[in-house]
Amino acid sequence: MTSPPAPGRLTLTGSLFIGYVCLLAVALTVLGALWALHFDRETDRQYSERVLSVARSVAVLPEVVDGLQSPHPTDALDPLADRIASATGADYLVIASPDGIRHTHPDKDRIGEPVSTPPGPAARGVEWTGVQDGTQGRTVRAKVPVFAGGGSQNGGDARGEVVGYVSLGILDSSATTDARASLPVILAATALVLALGVGGSWALSRQVRAKTHGLEPADITALLESREALLYAVREGVLAVDRDDRVVLVNQPARTMLGLPEDVEGRRLDELGLSERGRDIVSGADPGEDLILLSGDRVLVANRMPVRIRGHEAGAVVTLRDRTEVDRLTGELDGARTVTRGLRAQTHEFANRVHTVAGMLELGAHEEARTYLADLAATHTRTSSGVAEHVRDTALAALTLAKSAQASELGVDLRLSPMTRVPVTLQGELRSDALLILGNLVDNALDAVTPNGWVELMVRLHSADDTDLPHDLLEIRVTDSGHGVSDDVAEEIFRYGFTTKASRDGGTRGLGLALVKQVCESRGGSIEMEAPDAEEGAVFTACLPAATAAEDR
Repeated sequence: MTSPPAPGRLTLTGSLFIGYVCLLAVALTVLGALWALHFDRETDRQYSERVLSVARSVAVLPEVVDGLQSPHPTDALDPLADRIASATGADYLVIASPDGIRHTHPDKDRIGEPVSTPPGPAARGVEWTGVQDGTQGRTVRAKVPVFAGGGSQNGGDARGEVVGYVSLGILDSSATTDARASLPVILAATALVLALGVGGSWALSRQVRAKTHGLEPADITALLESREALLYAVREGVLAVDRDDRVVLVNQPARTMLGLPEDVEGRRLDELGLSERGRDIVSGADPGEDLILLSGDRVLVANRMPVRIRGHEAGAVVTLRDRTEVDRLTGELDGARTVTRGLRAQTHEFANRVHTVAGMLELGAHEEARTYLADLAATHTRTSSGVAEHVRDTALAALTLAKSAQASELGVDLRLSPMTRVPVTLQGELRSDALLILGNLVDNALDAVTPNGWVELMVRLHSADDTDLPHDLLEIRVTDSGHGVSDDVAEEIFRYGFTTKASRDGGTRGLGLALVKQVCESRGGSIEMEAPDAEEGAVFTACLPAATAAEDR
C-alpha cells in the first residue's frame, strides 16, 4: 500500500524523469556547442588552406613575376588579377611591391596607394595566413612572396630576390555563412537525440516505478525502518536465504542462537559452520514443521517457509525459537511423571498384595499370610534402604526407585551397582542435568532390553581428592543386556532424530541421547558408548564436572 504524494510534490518517477531530461538537455547543449565551435574552426582552416593554395599558384605565374619587374606593373598585372579573382572566387586579389605599394586592387582608385595592412613576413620572403581587417572588410587572407627567379618561399628557402607579394583573401562573412549553414543540421541532430532521450527517460522512469511497486522515497524509507525495527525487536531468530542458499538477512537473535559471525550476509550456508541438520533445515532438505535443532547448548525449534515472488521461488525464511529452558523443565517434569508412575505402580502392586493377604485371612491361612507379609516387608526395606544408603540426594534416589518400579512393570530387573555412591545432595543445575541424563539413559536401556533382561545403574560422585581433576566429577553409567549397538551406527547414535527402535507411546524418538550429549558438552563433560559385544548389550557413561560444592560432606 502506497501513500499519495503531498500536493505540489513530485513523485519519484516524475523527479527521475525531469532529472534525466535536464541532464540530457545540458549534455546535448554542451555537445552541440562544441560541435558548432569545432565546425567553425574547421571552416576557418579550410578557407585558410584554400586562399594559401590559390595565392601560391598566383605567386609562381610567369606573368606575375615578369609584371612585377616590368616598368609599368599595374598595366600588366591588374587585368590578370581581375581574371584570377573572378575565376577562383576570391573576394579580392592584391599584388603589391615589397614596400607595400598596390599594383592591383578591386577598387581601381586604390591602385598605387600603400596597402592597408603591412606586408609583414611576405616582404621578407615568408608566407603568412590569418584574418585581418582591410578595405574590403574582415577577410581570411594569405600573403605569399614573389621571387625574381620564379617560385615561392616556403620554410625560408629563397629563390632569388623578393620583387613583390600576392595578398589574396575571402571575406570572413563568407566563412561565417558556411559555418552557420551547418547549424540547422546540428540543431536537428541535437533535437532528435533529445527526443529519443526523453522517450528513453520516460521508459526508464516507468521501469523504476514498476521495480519499486509505486513506492515513494518516504514509503521506502519507512518500510525499511519498520522492517529493521521488526526484525531486531522480535525475540525469535529470523534467517533468510536466496535460492542459491546464500544468506540475505539475519537478525541478532538468530546470530546468537546459531553462533553466526557478524559478516554472515552474502555468505553461503556451507561457509557458516552449521551442523548437518542445520544446513538441511535451512536449505529445505529436511522438510516439516516445528523441527528440533540442537545448536551448542540450545534446543531450537525451526520452521522454514519458502518465499515466492511472481510465481517463482526466490528463497526461504527460517524462524527459530529457543526452547532450551522449556526442554529442561520438560525433562524435570518427565522425571516427576516417572516418579508418579512408579508410585502408581507401587500402589497398584500393594493393593494386589493387600487383597492377597485379605484372601489368605479369609481362608484361615494365618501363618501363610504372616510369612507372605514378612517377605514383602523385607524385600521393600532391602530395596529402599539400598538406594537410600548409596544415594543421599533425595531426587536421584526417588527417580531411581521410580525407574525400578517401572522396570518391574516391564519385567526387567533394574540393579543398583555396588559402586554407586552419592554422599551429598546435589545443587542447582547439576541436579537437573543429572536427573535428565539418568532418566534418558535408563529409559533407553529399558527400551533396549527384553522381558527377563536386566539393566544396571551406577551413579558415583568422584571427589577431587581421589582424582587428578580440579573439581568433583559425577559419573552416571547404565549397562543393559539388550541387543547392543552395531559399529556402523555407533557414531550416529547421539545425533538428533536417530533411533534404532519404535516408539511405544507414538511420540518422537531420537531426542533423548542428543539432549544428553548436549547437556554433557555444555557443562564441559562427556558421554561415551561402549559395546563390548554388539550382540550383548551396551554401556553408556556420562561424566559431569561438579563445580558446585555440596551441602555436607
